[in-house]
Amino acid sequence: MNITVFKNIELNMFLILSFVIPFAVYMVTLAPSVTFFDSGEFLTATASLGSAHSPGYPLFLMYAKPFTWLPLGNIAFRVNVATAFSSSLACLVVYVLTVAMLRKETLLSDDRLNRIALQFAGLAASLSFAVTPRLWLQSNHDKPYPLLAFISAIIFYLLLKWQEQYREGNECPSYIYVCTFLAGLSMGVHQTIVLLLPSWVVMILLTDWRMITRLKELILATAFALLGFSIHLYLPLRALSNPLLNWGDSKTVDLFLWHFLRKGYPSEPPVRDVTLLWAQIQAFNVPREFTWIGAILTIIGIIHLWRKSRTVLMAYFVSTAVFLLVIAGYFNTPMETIFLTEEFFTPLYLLTAVFIGIGLFSLLGYAVRLSLTPERITAPIYGVVAVLFFSLPTALCAVNYFENDQHNNYIAFDYASNSLRTLPQSAVMFTWGDSGAFPLWYLQGVEKLREDVDLPHTPHLVFEWYLDSMPRIFKNSNLRKFDITSFGPEAALRIAINENIGVRPVYIDFSTRYSVEFKEYQPTQRGIVYRIRKNNEPSGIPDTSIWDNYNNRGILEKQSFLDLDTGKAIMIYANSYLEVGEFLAGINRSQEAVMMLRKAELISSDMRISADQIRMRHALGR
Repeated sequence: MNITVFKNIELNMFLILSFVIPFAVYMVTLAPSVTFFDSGEFLTATASLGSAHSPGYPLFLMYAKPFTWLPLGNIAFRVNVATAFSSSLACLVVYVLTVAMLRKETLLSDDRLNRIALQFAGLAASLSFAVTPRLWLQSNHDKPYPLLAFISAIIFYLLLKWQEQYREGNECPSYIYVCTFLAGLSMGVHQTIVLLLPSWVVMILLTDWRMITRLKELILATAFALLGFSIHLYLPLRALSNPLLNWGDSKTVDLFLWHFLRKGYPSEPPVRDVTLLWAQIQAFNVPREFTWIGAILTIIGIIHLWRKSRTVLMAYFVSTAVFLLVIAGYFNTPMETIFLTEEFFTPLYLLTAVFIGIGLFSLLGYAVRLSLTPERITAPIYGVVAVLFFSLPTALCAVNYFENDQHNNYIAFDYASNSLRTLPQSAVMFTWGDSGAFPLWYLQGVEKLREDVDLPHTPHLVFEWYLDSMPRIFKNSNLRKFDITSFGPEAALRIAINENIGVRPVYIDFSTRYSVEFKEYQPTQRGIVYRIRKNNEPSGIPDTSIWDNYNNRGILEKQSFLDLDTGKAIMIYANSYLEVGEFLAGINRSQEAVMMLRKAELISSDMRISADQIRMRHALGR
């Protein structure tokens, strides 16, 4: 076996490790079921091959669907595995990009050290990216952003190969055609891919500006982009089959455009001040993702590349500027949703990780040049190289592990199952917030829990396509007779309640209870949900036994993973215990009231002041 075979074995080993190590980390910390935010909706759309919220995400749904056939856990867990897999692929491409950009670099005359250092740099960059808080957060449950980062990195790699061929005198427009096809295709993952287009154009023009003068190649590139974009034909084709989740019902051109152009979302931007602008800009934050050491290594890598490959740097700077101008400037993201836009920057963090790998390699080269005996490469030196290169990913893993460990995160699953299991037969429960509604959709639609219950989502009651999707409750509804869009969802909710109350049990979730003012109805607490009664009906006594039927995993003990909506769910439990405790105290059921107040405090120490006030008003002890 010759030396070339040994080199290939080493290369393959590092390449495999750049995928296997991240995937192992993600599997250990993977969420076991549905989580909050868009999770339940994506899971339901994937399982049914339907359509998710605008713009539909057809490629992501089709990518994740085969994972639902795995003989592992529930459907949610399998789709979460799909995201972990795509994140690991993105980490693998970080290795490939780093090695490709350093392939012709030399530290000294020792070829073996050069090769090992190059591969260590690629692996260190890959692992650093893998354990950043942003990617790790996206990798533990169903998210489209890692898949988008993977495709965008493949495009960057193909452009690098095209540049290499061009500089060697070979015209290879086929690379450009594949890139435009992938760009069009990735629109089916997330539309933020368009923000990377200017950077790719810059790479092409700085390499061969005459590309814009070649009509044939421009036409072919556009044709391949449209071919990739045709993935969106999935939306009308699947809409014709009326899948379980058919957001937007894109059967017609008008409905497709409404869905694809995201016209169902509010478009009123907030009033911007300096504080909001700064928060928007900080959505892209390299030190937060990679620490200040990572930021310094990024700068070292950029300085190194400035002498070697300025076109890549220009593409990086252009893409960063475009992302900030569009997301912070044009969209003017409100303060409360800036955390969502932070996920859009994943492709930029991927390139940043590549620069970190290059920075590590450059730093080692500087150290070797300062060495008094650069030709004596001994085992301790290899050890020092390993420590230098893998200190950053090890530190990042240690810092971020606890907050991203979701292997016991059943809070969304329990929140939804607690709500559904305790409802009476054939009830209807109106929901308000997406995070509260989506886990319910998953449990009912995919896990087939309580299919007798109807779960209308109040903000969607103004859309005709949504009423069509729930014929059991809205087939002959008066909502179809009015211009509900101009009245708004609260008016639609009152009409829908009025049609169902007295016919079947009507419930609302916690978010609806505190988002809508009910004057003609009386919400009566029943655990974490509320029964709607007419004002002239007796409210009765709260059924405290319902709490004994609840699963409270992660509620009473400290939860390692605590995003915004998980924290809200925990506070809903705490507020609900507090509310029922106050009611019981008011009807002189003191012992039960004290127990409920104690549970509220156990769940959240923030409830202590309110609980003490209730005790004082009703002369209760602890």
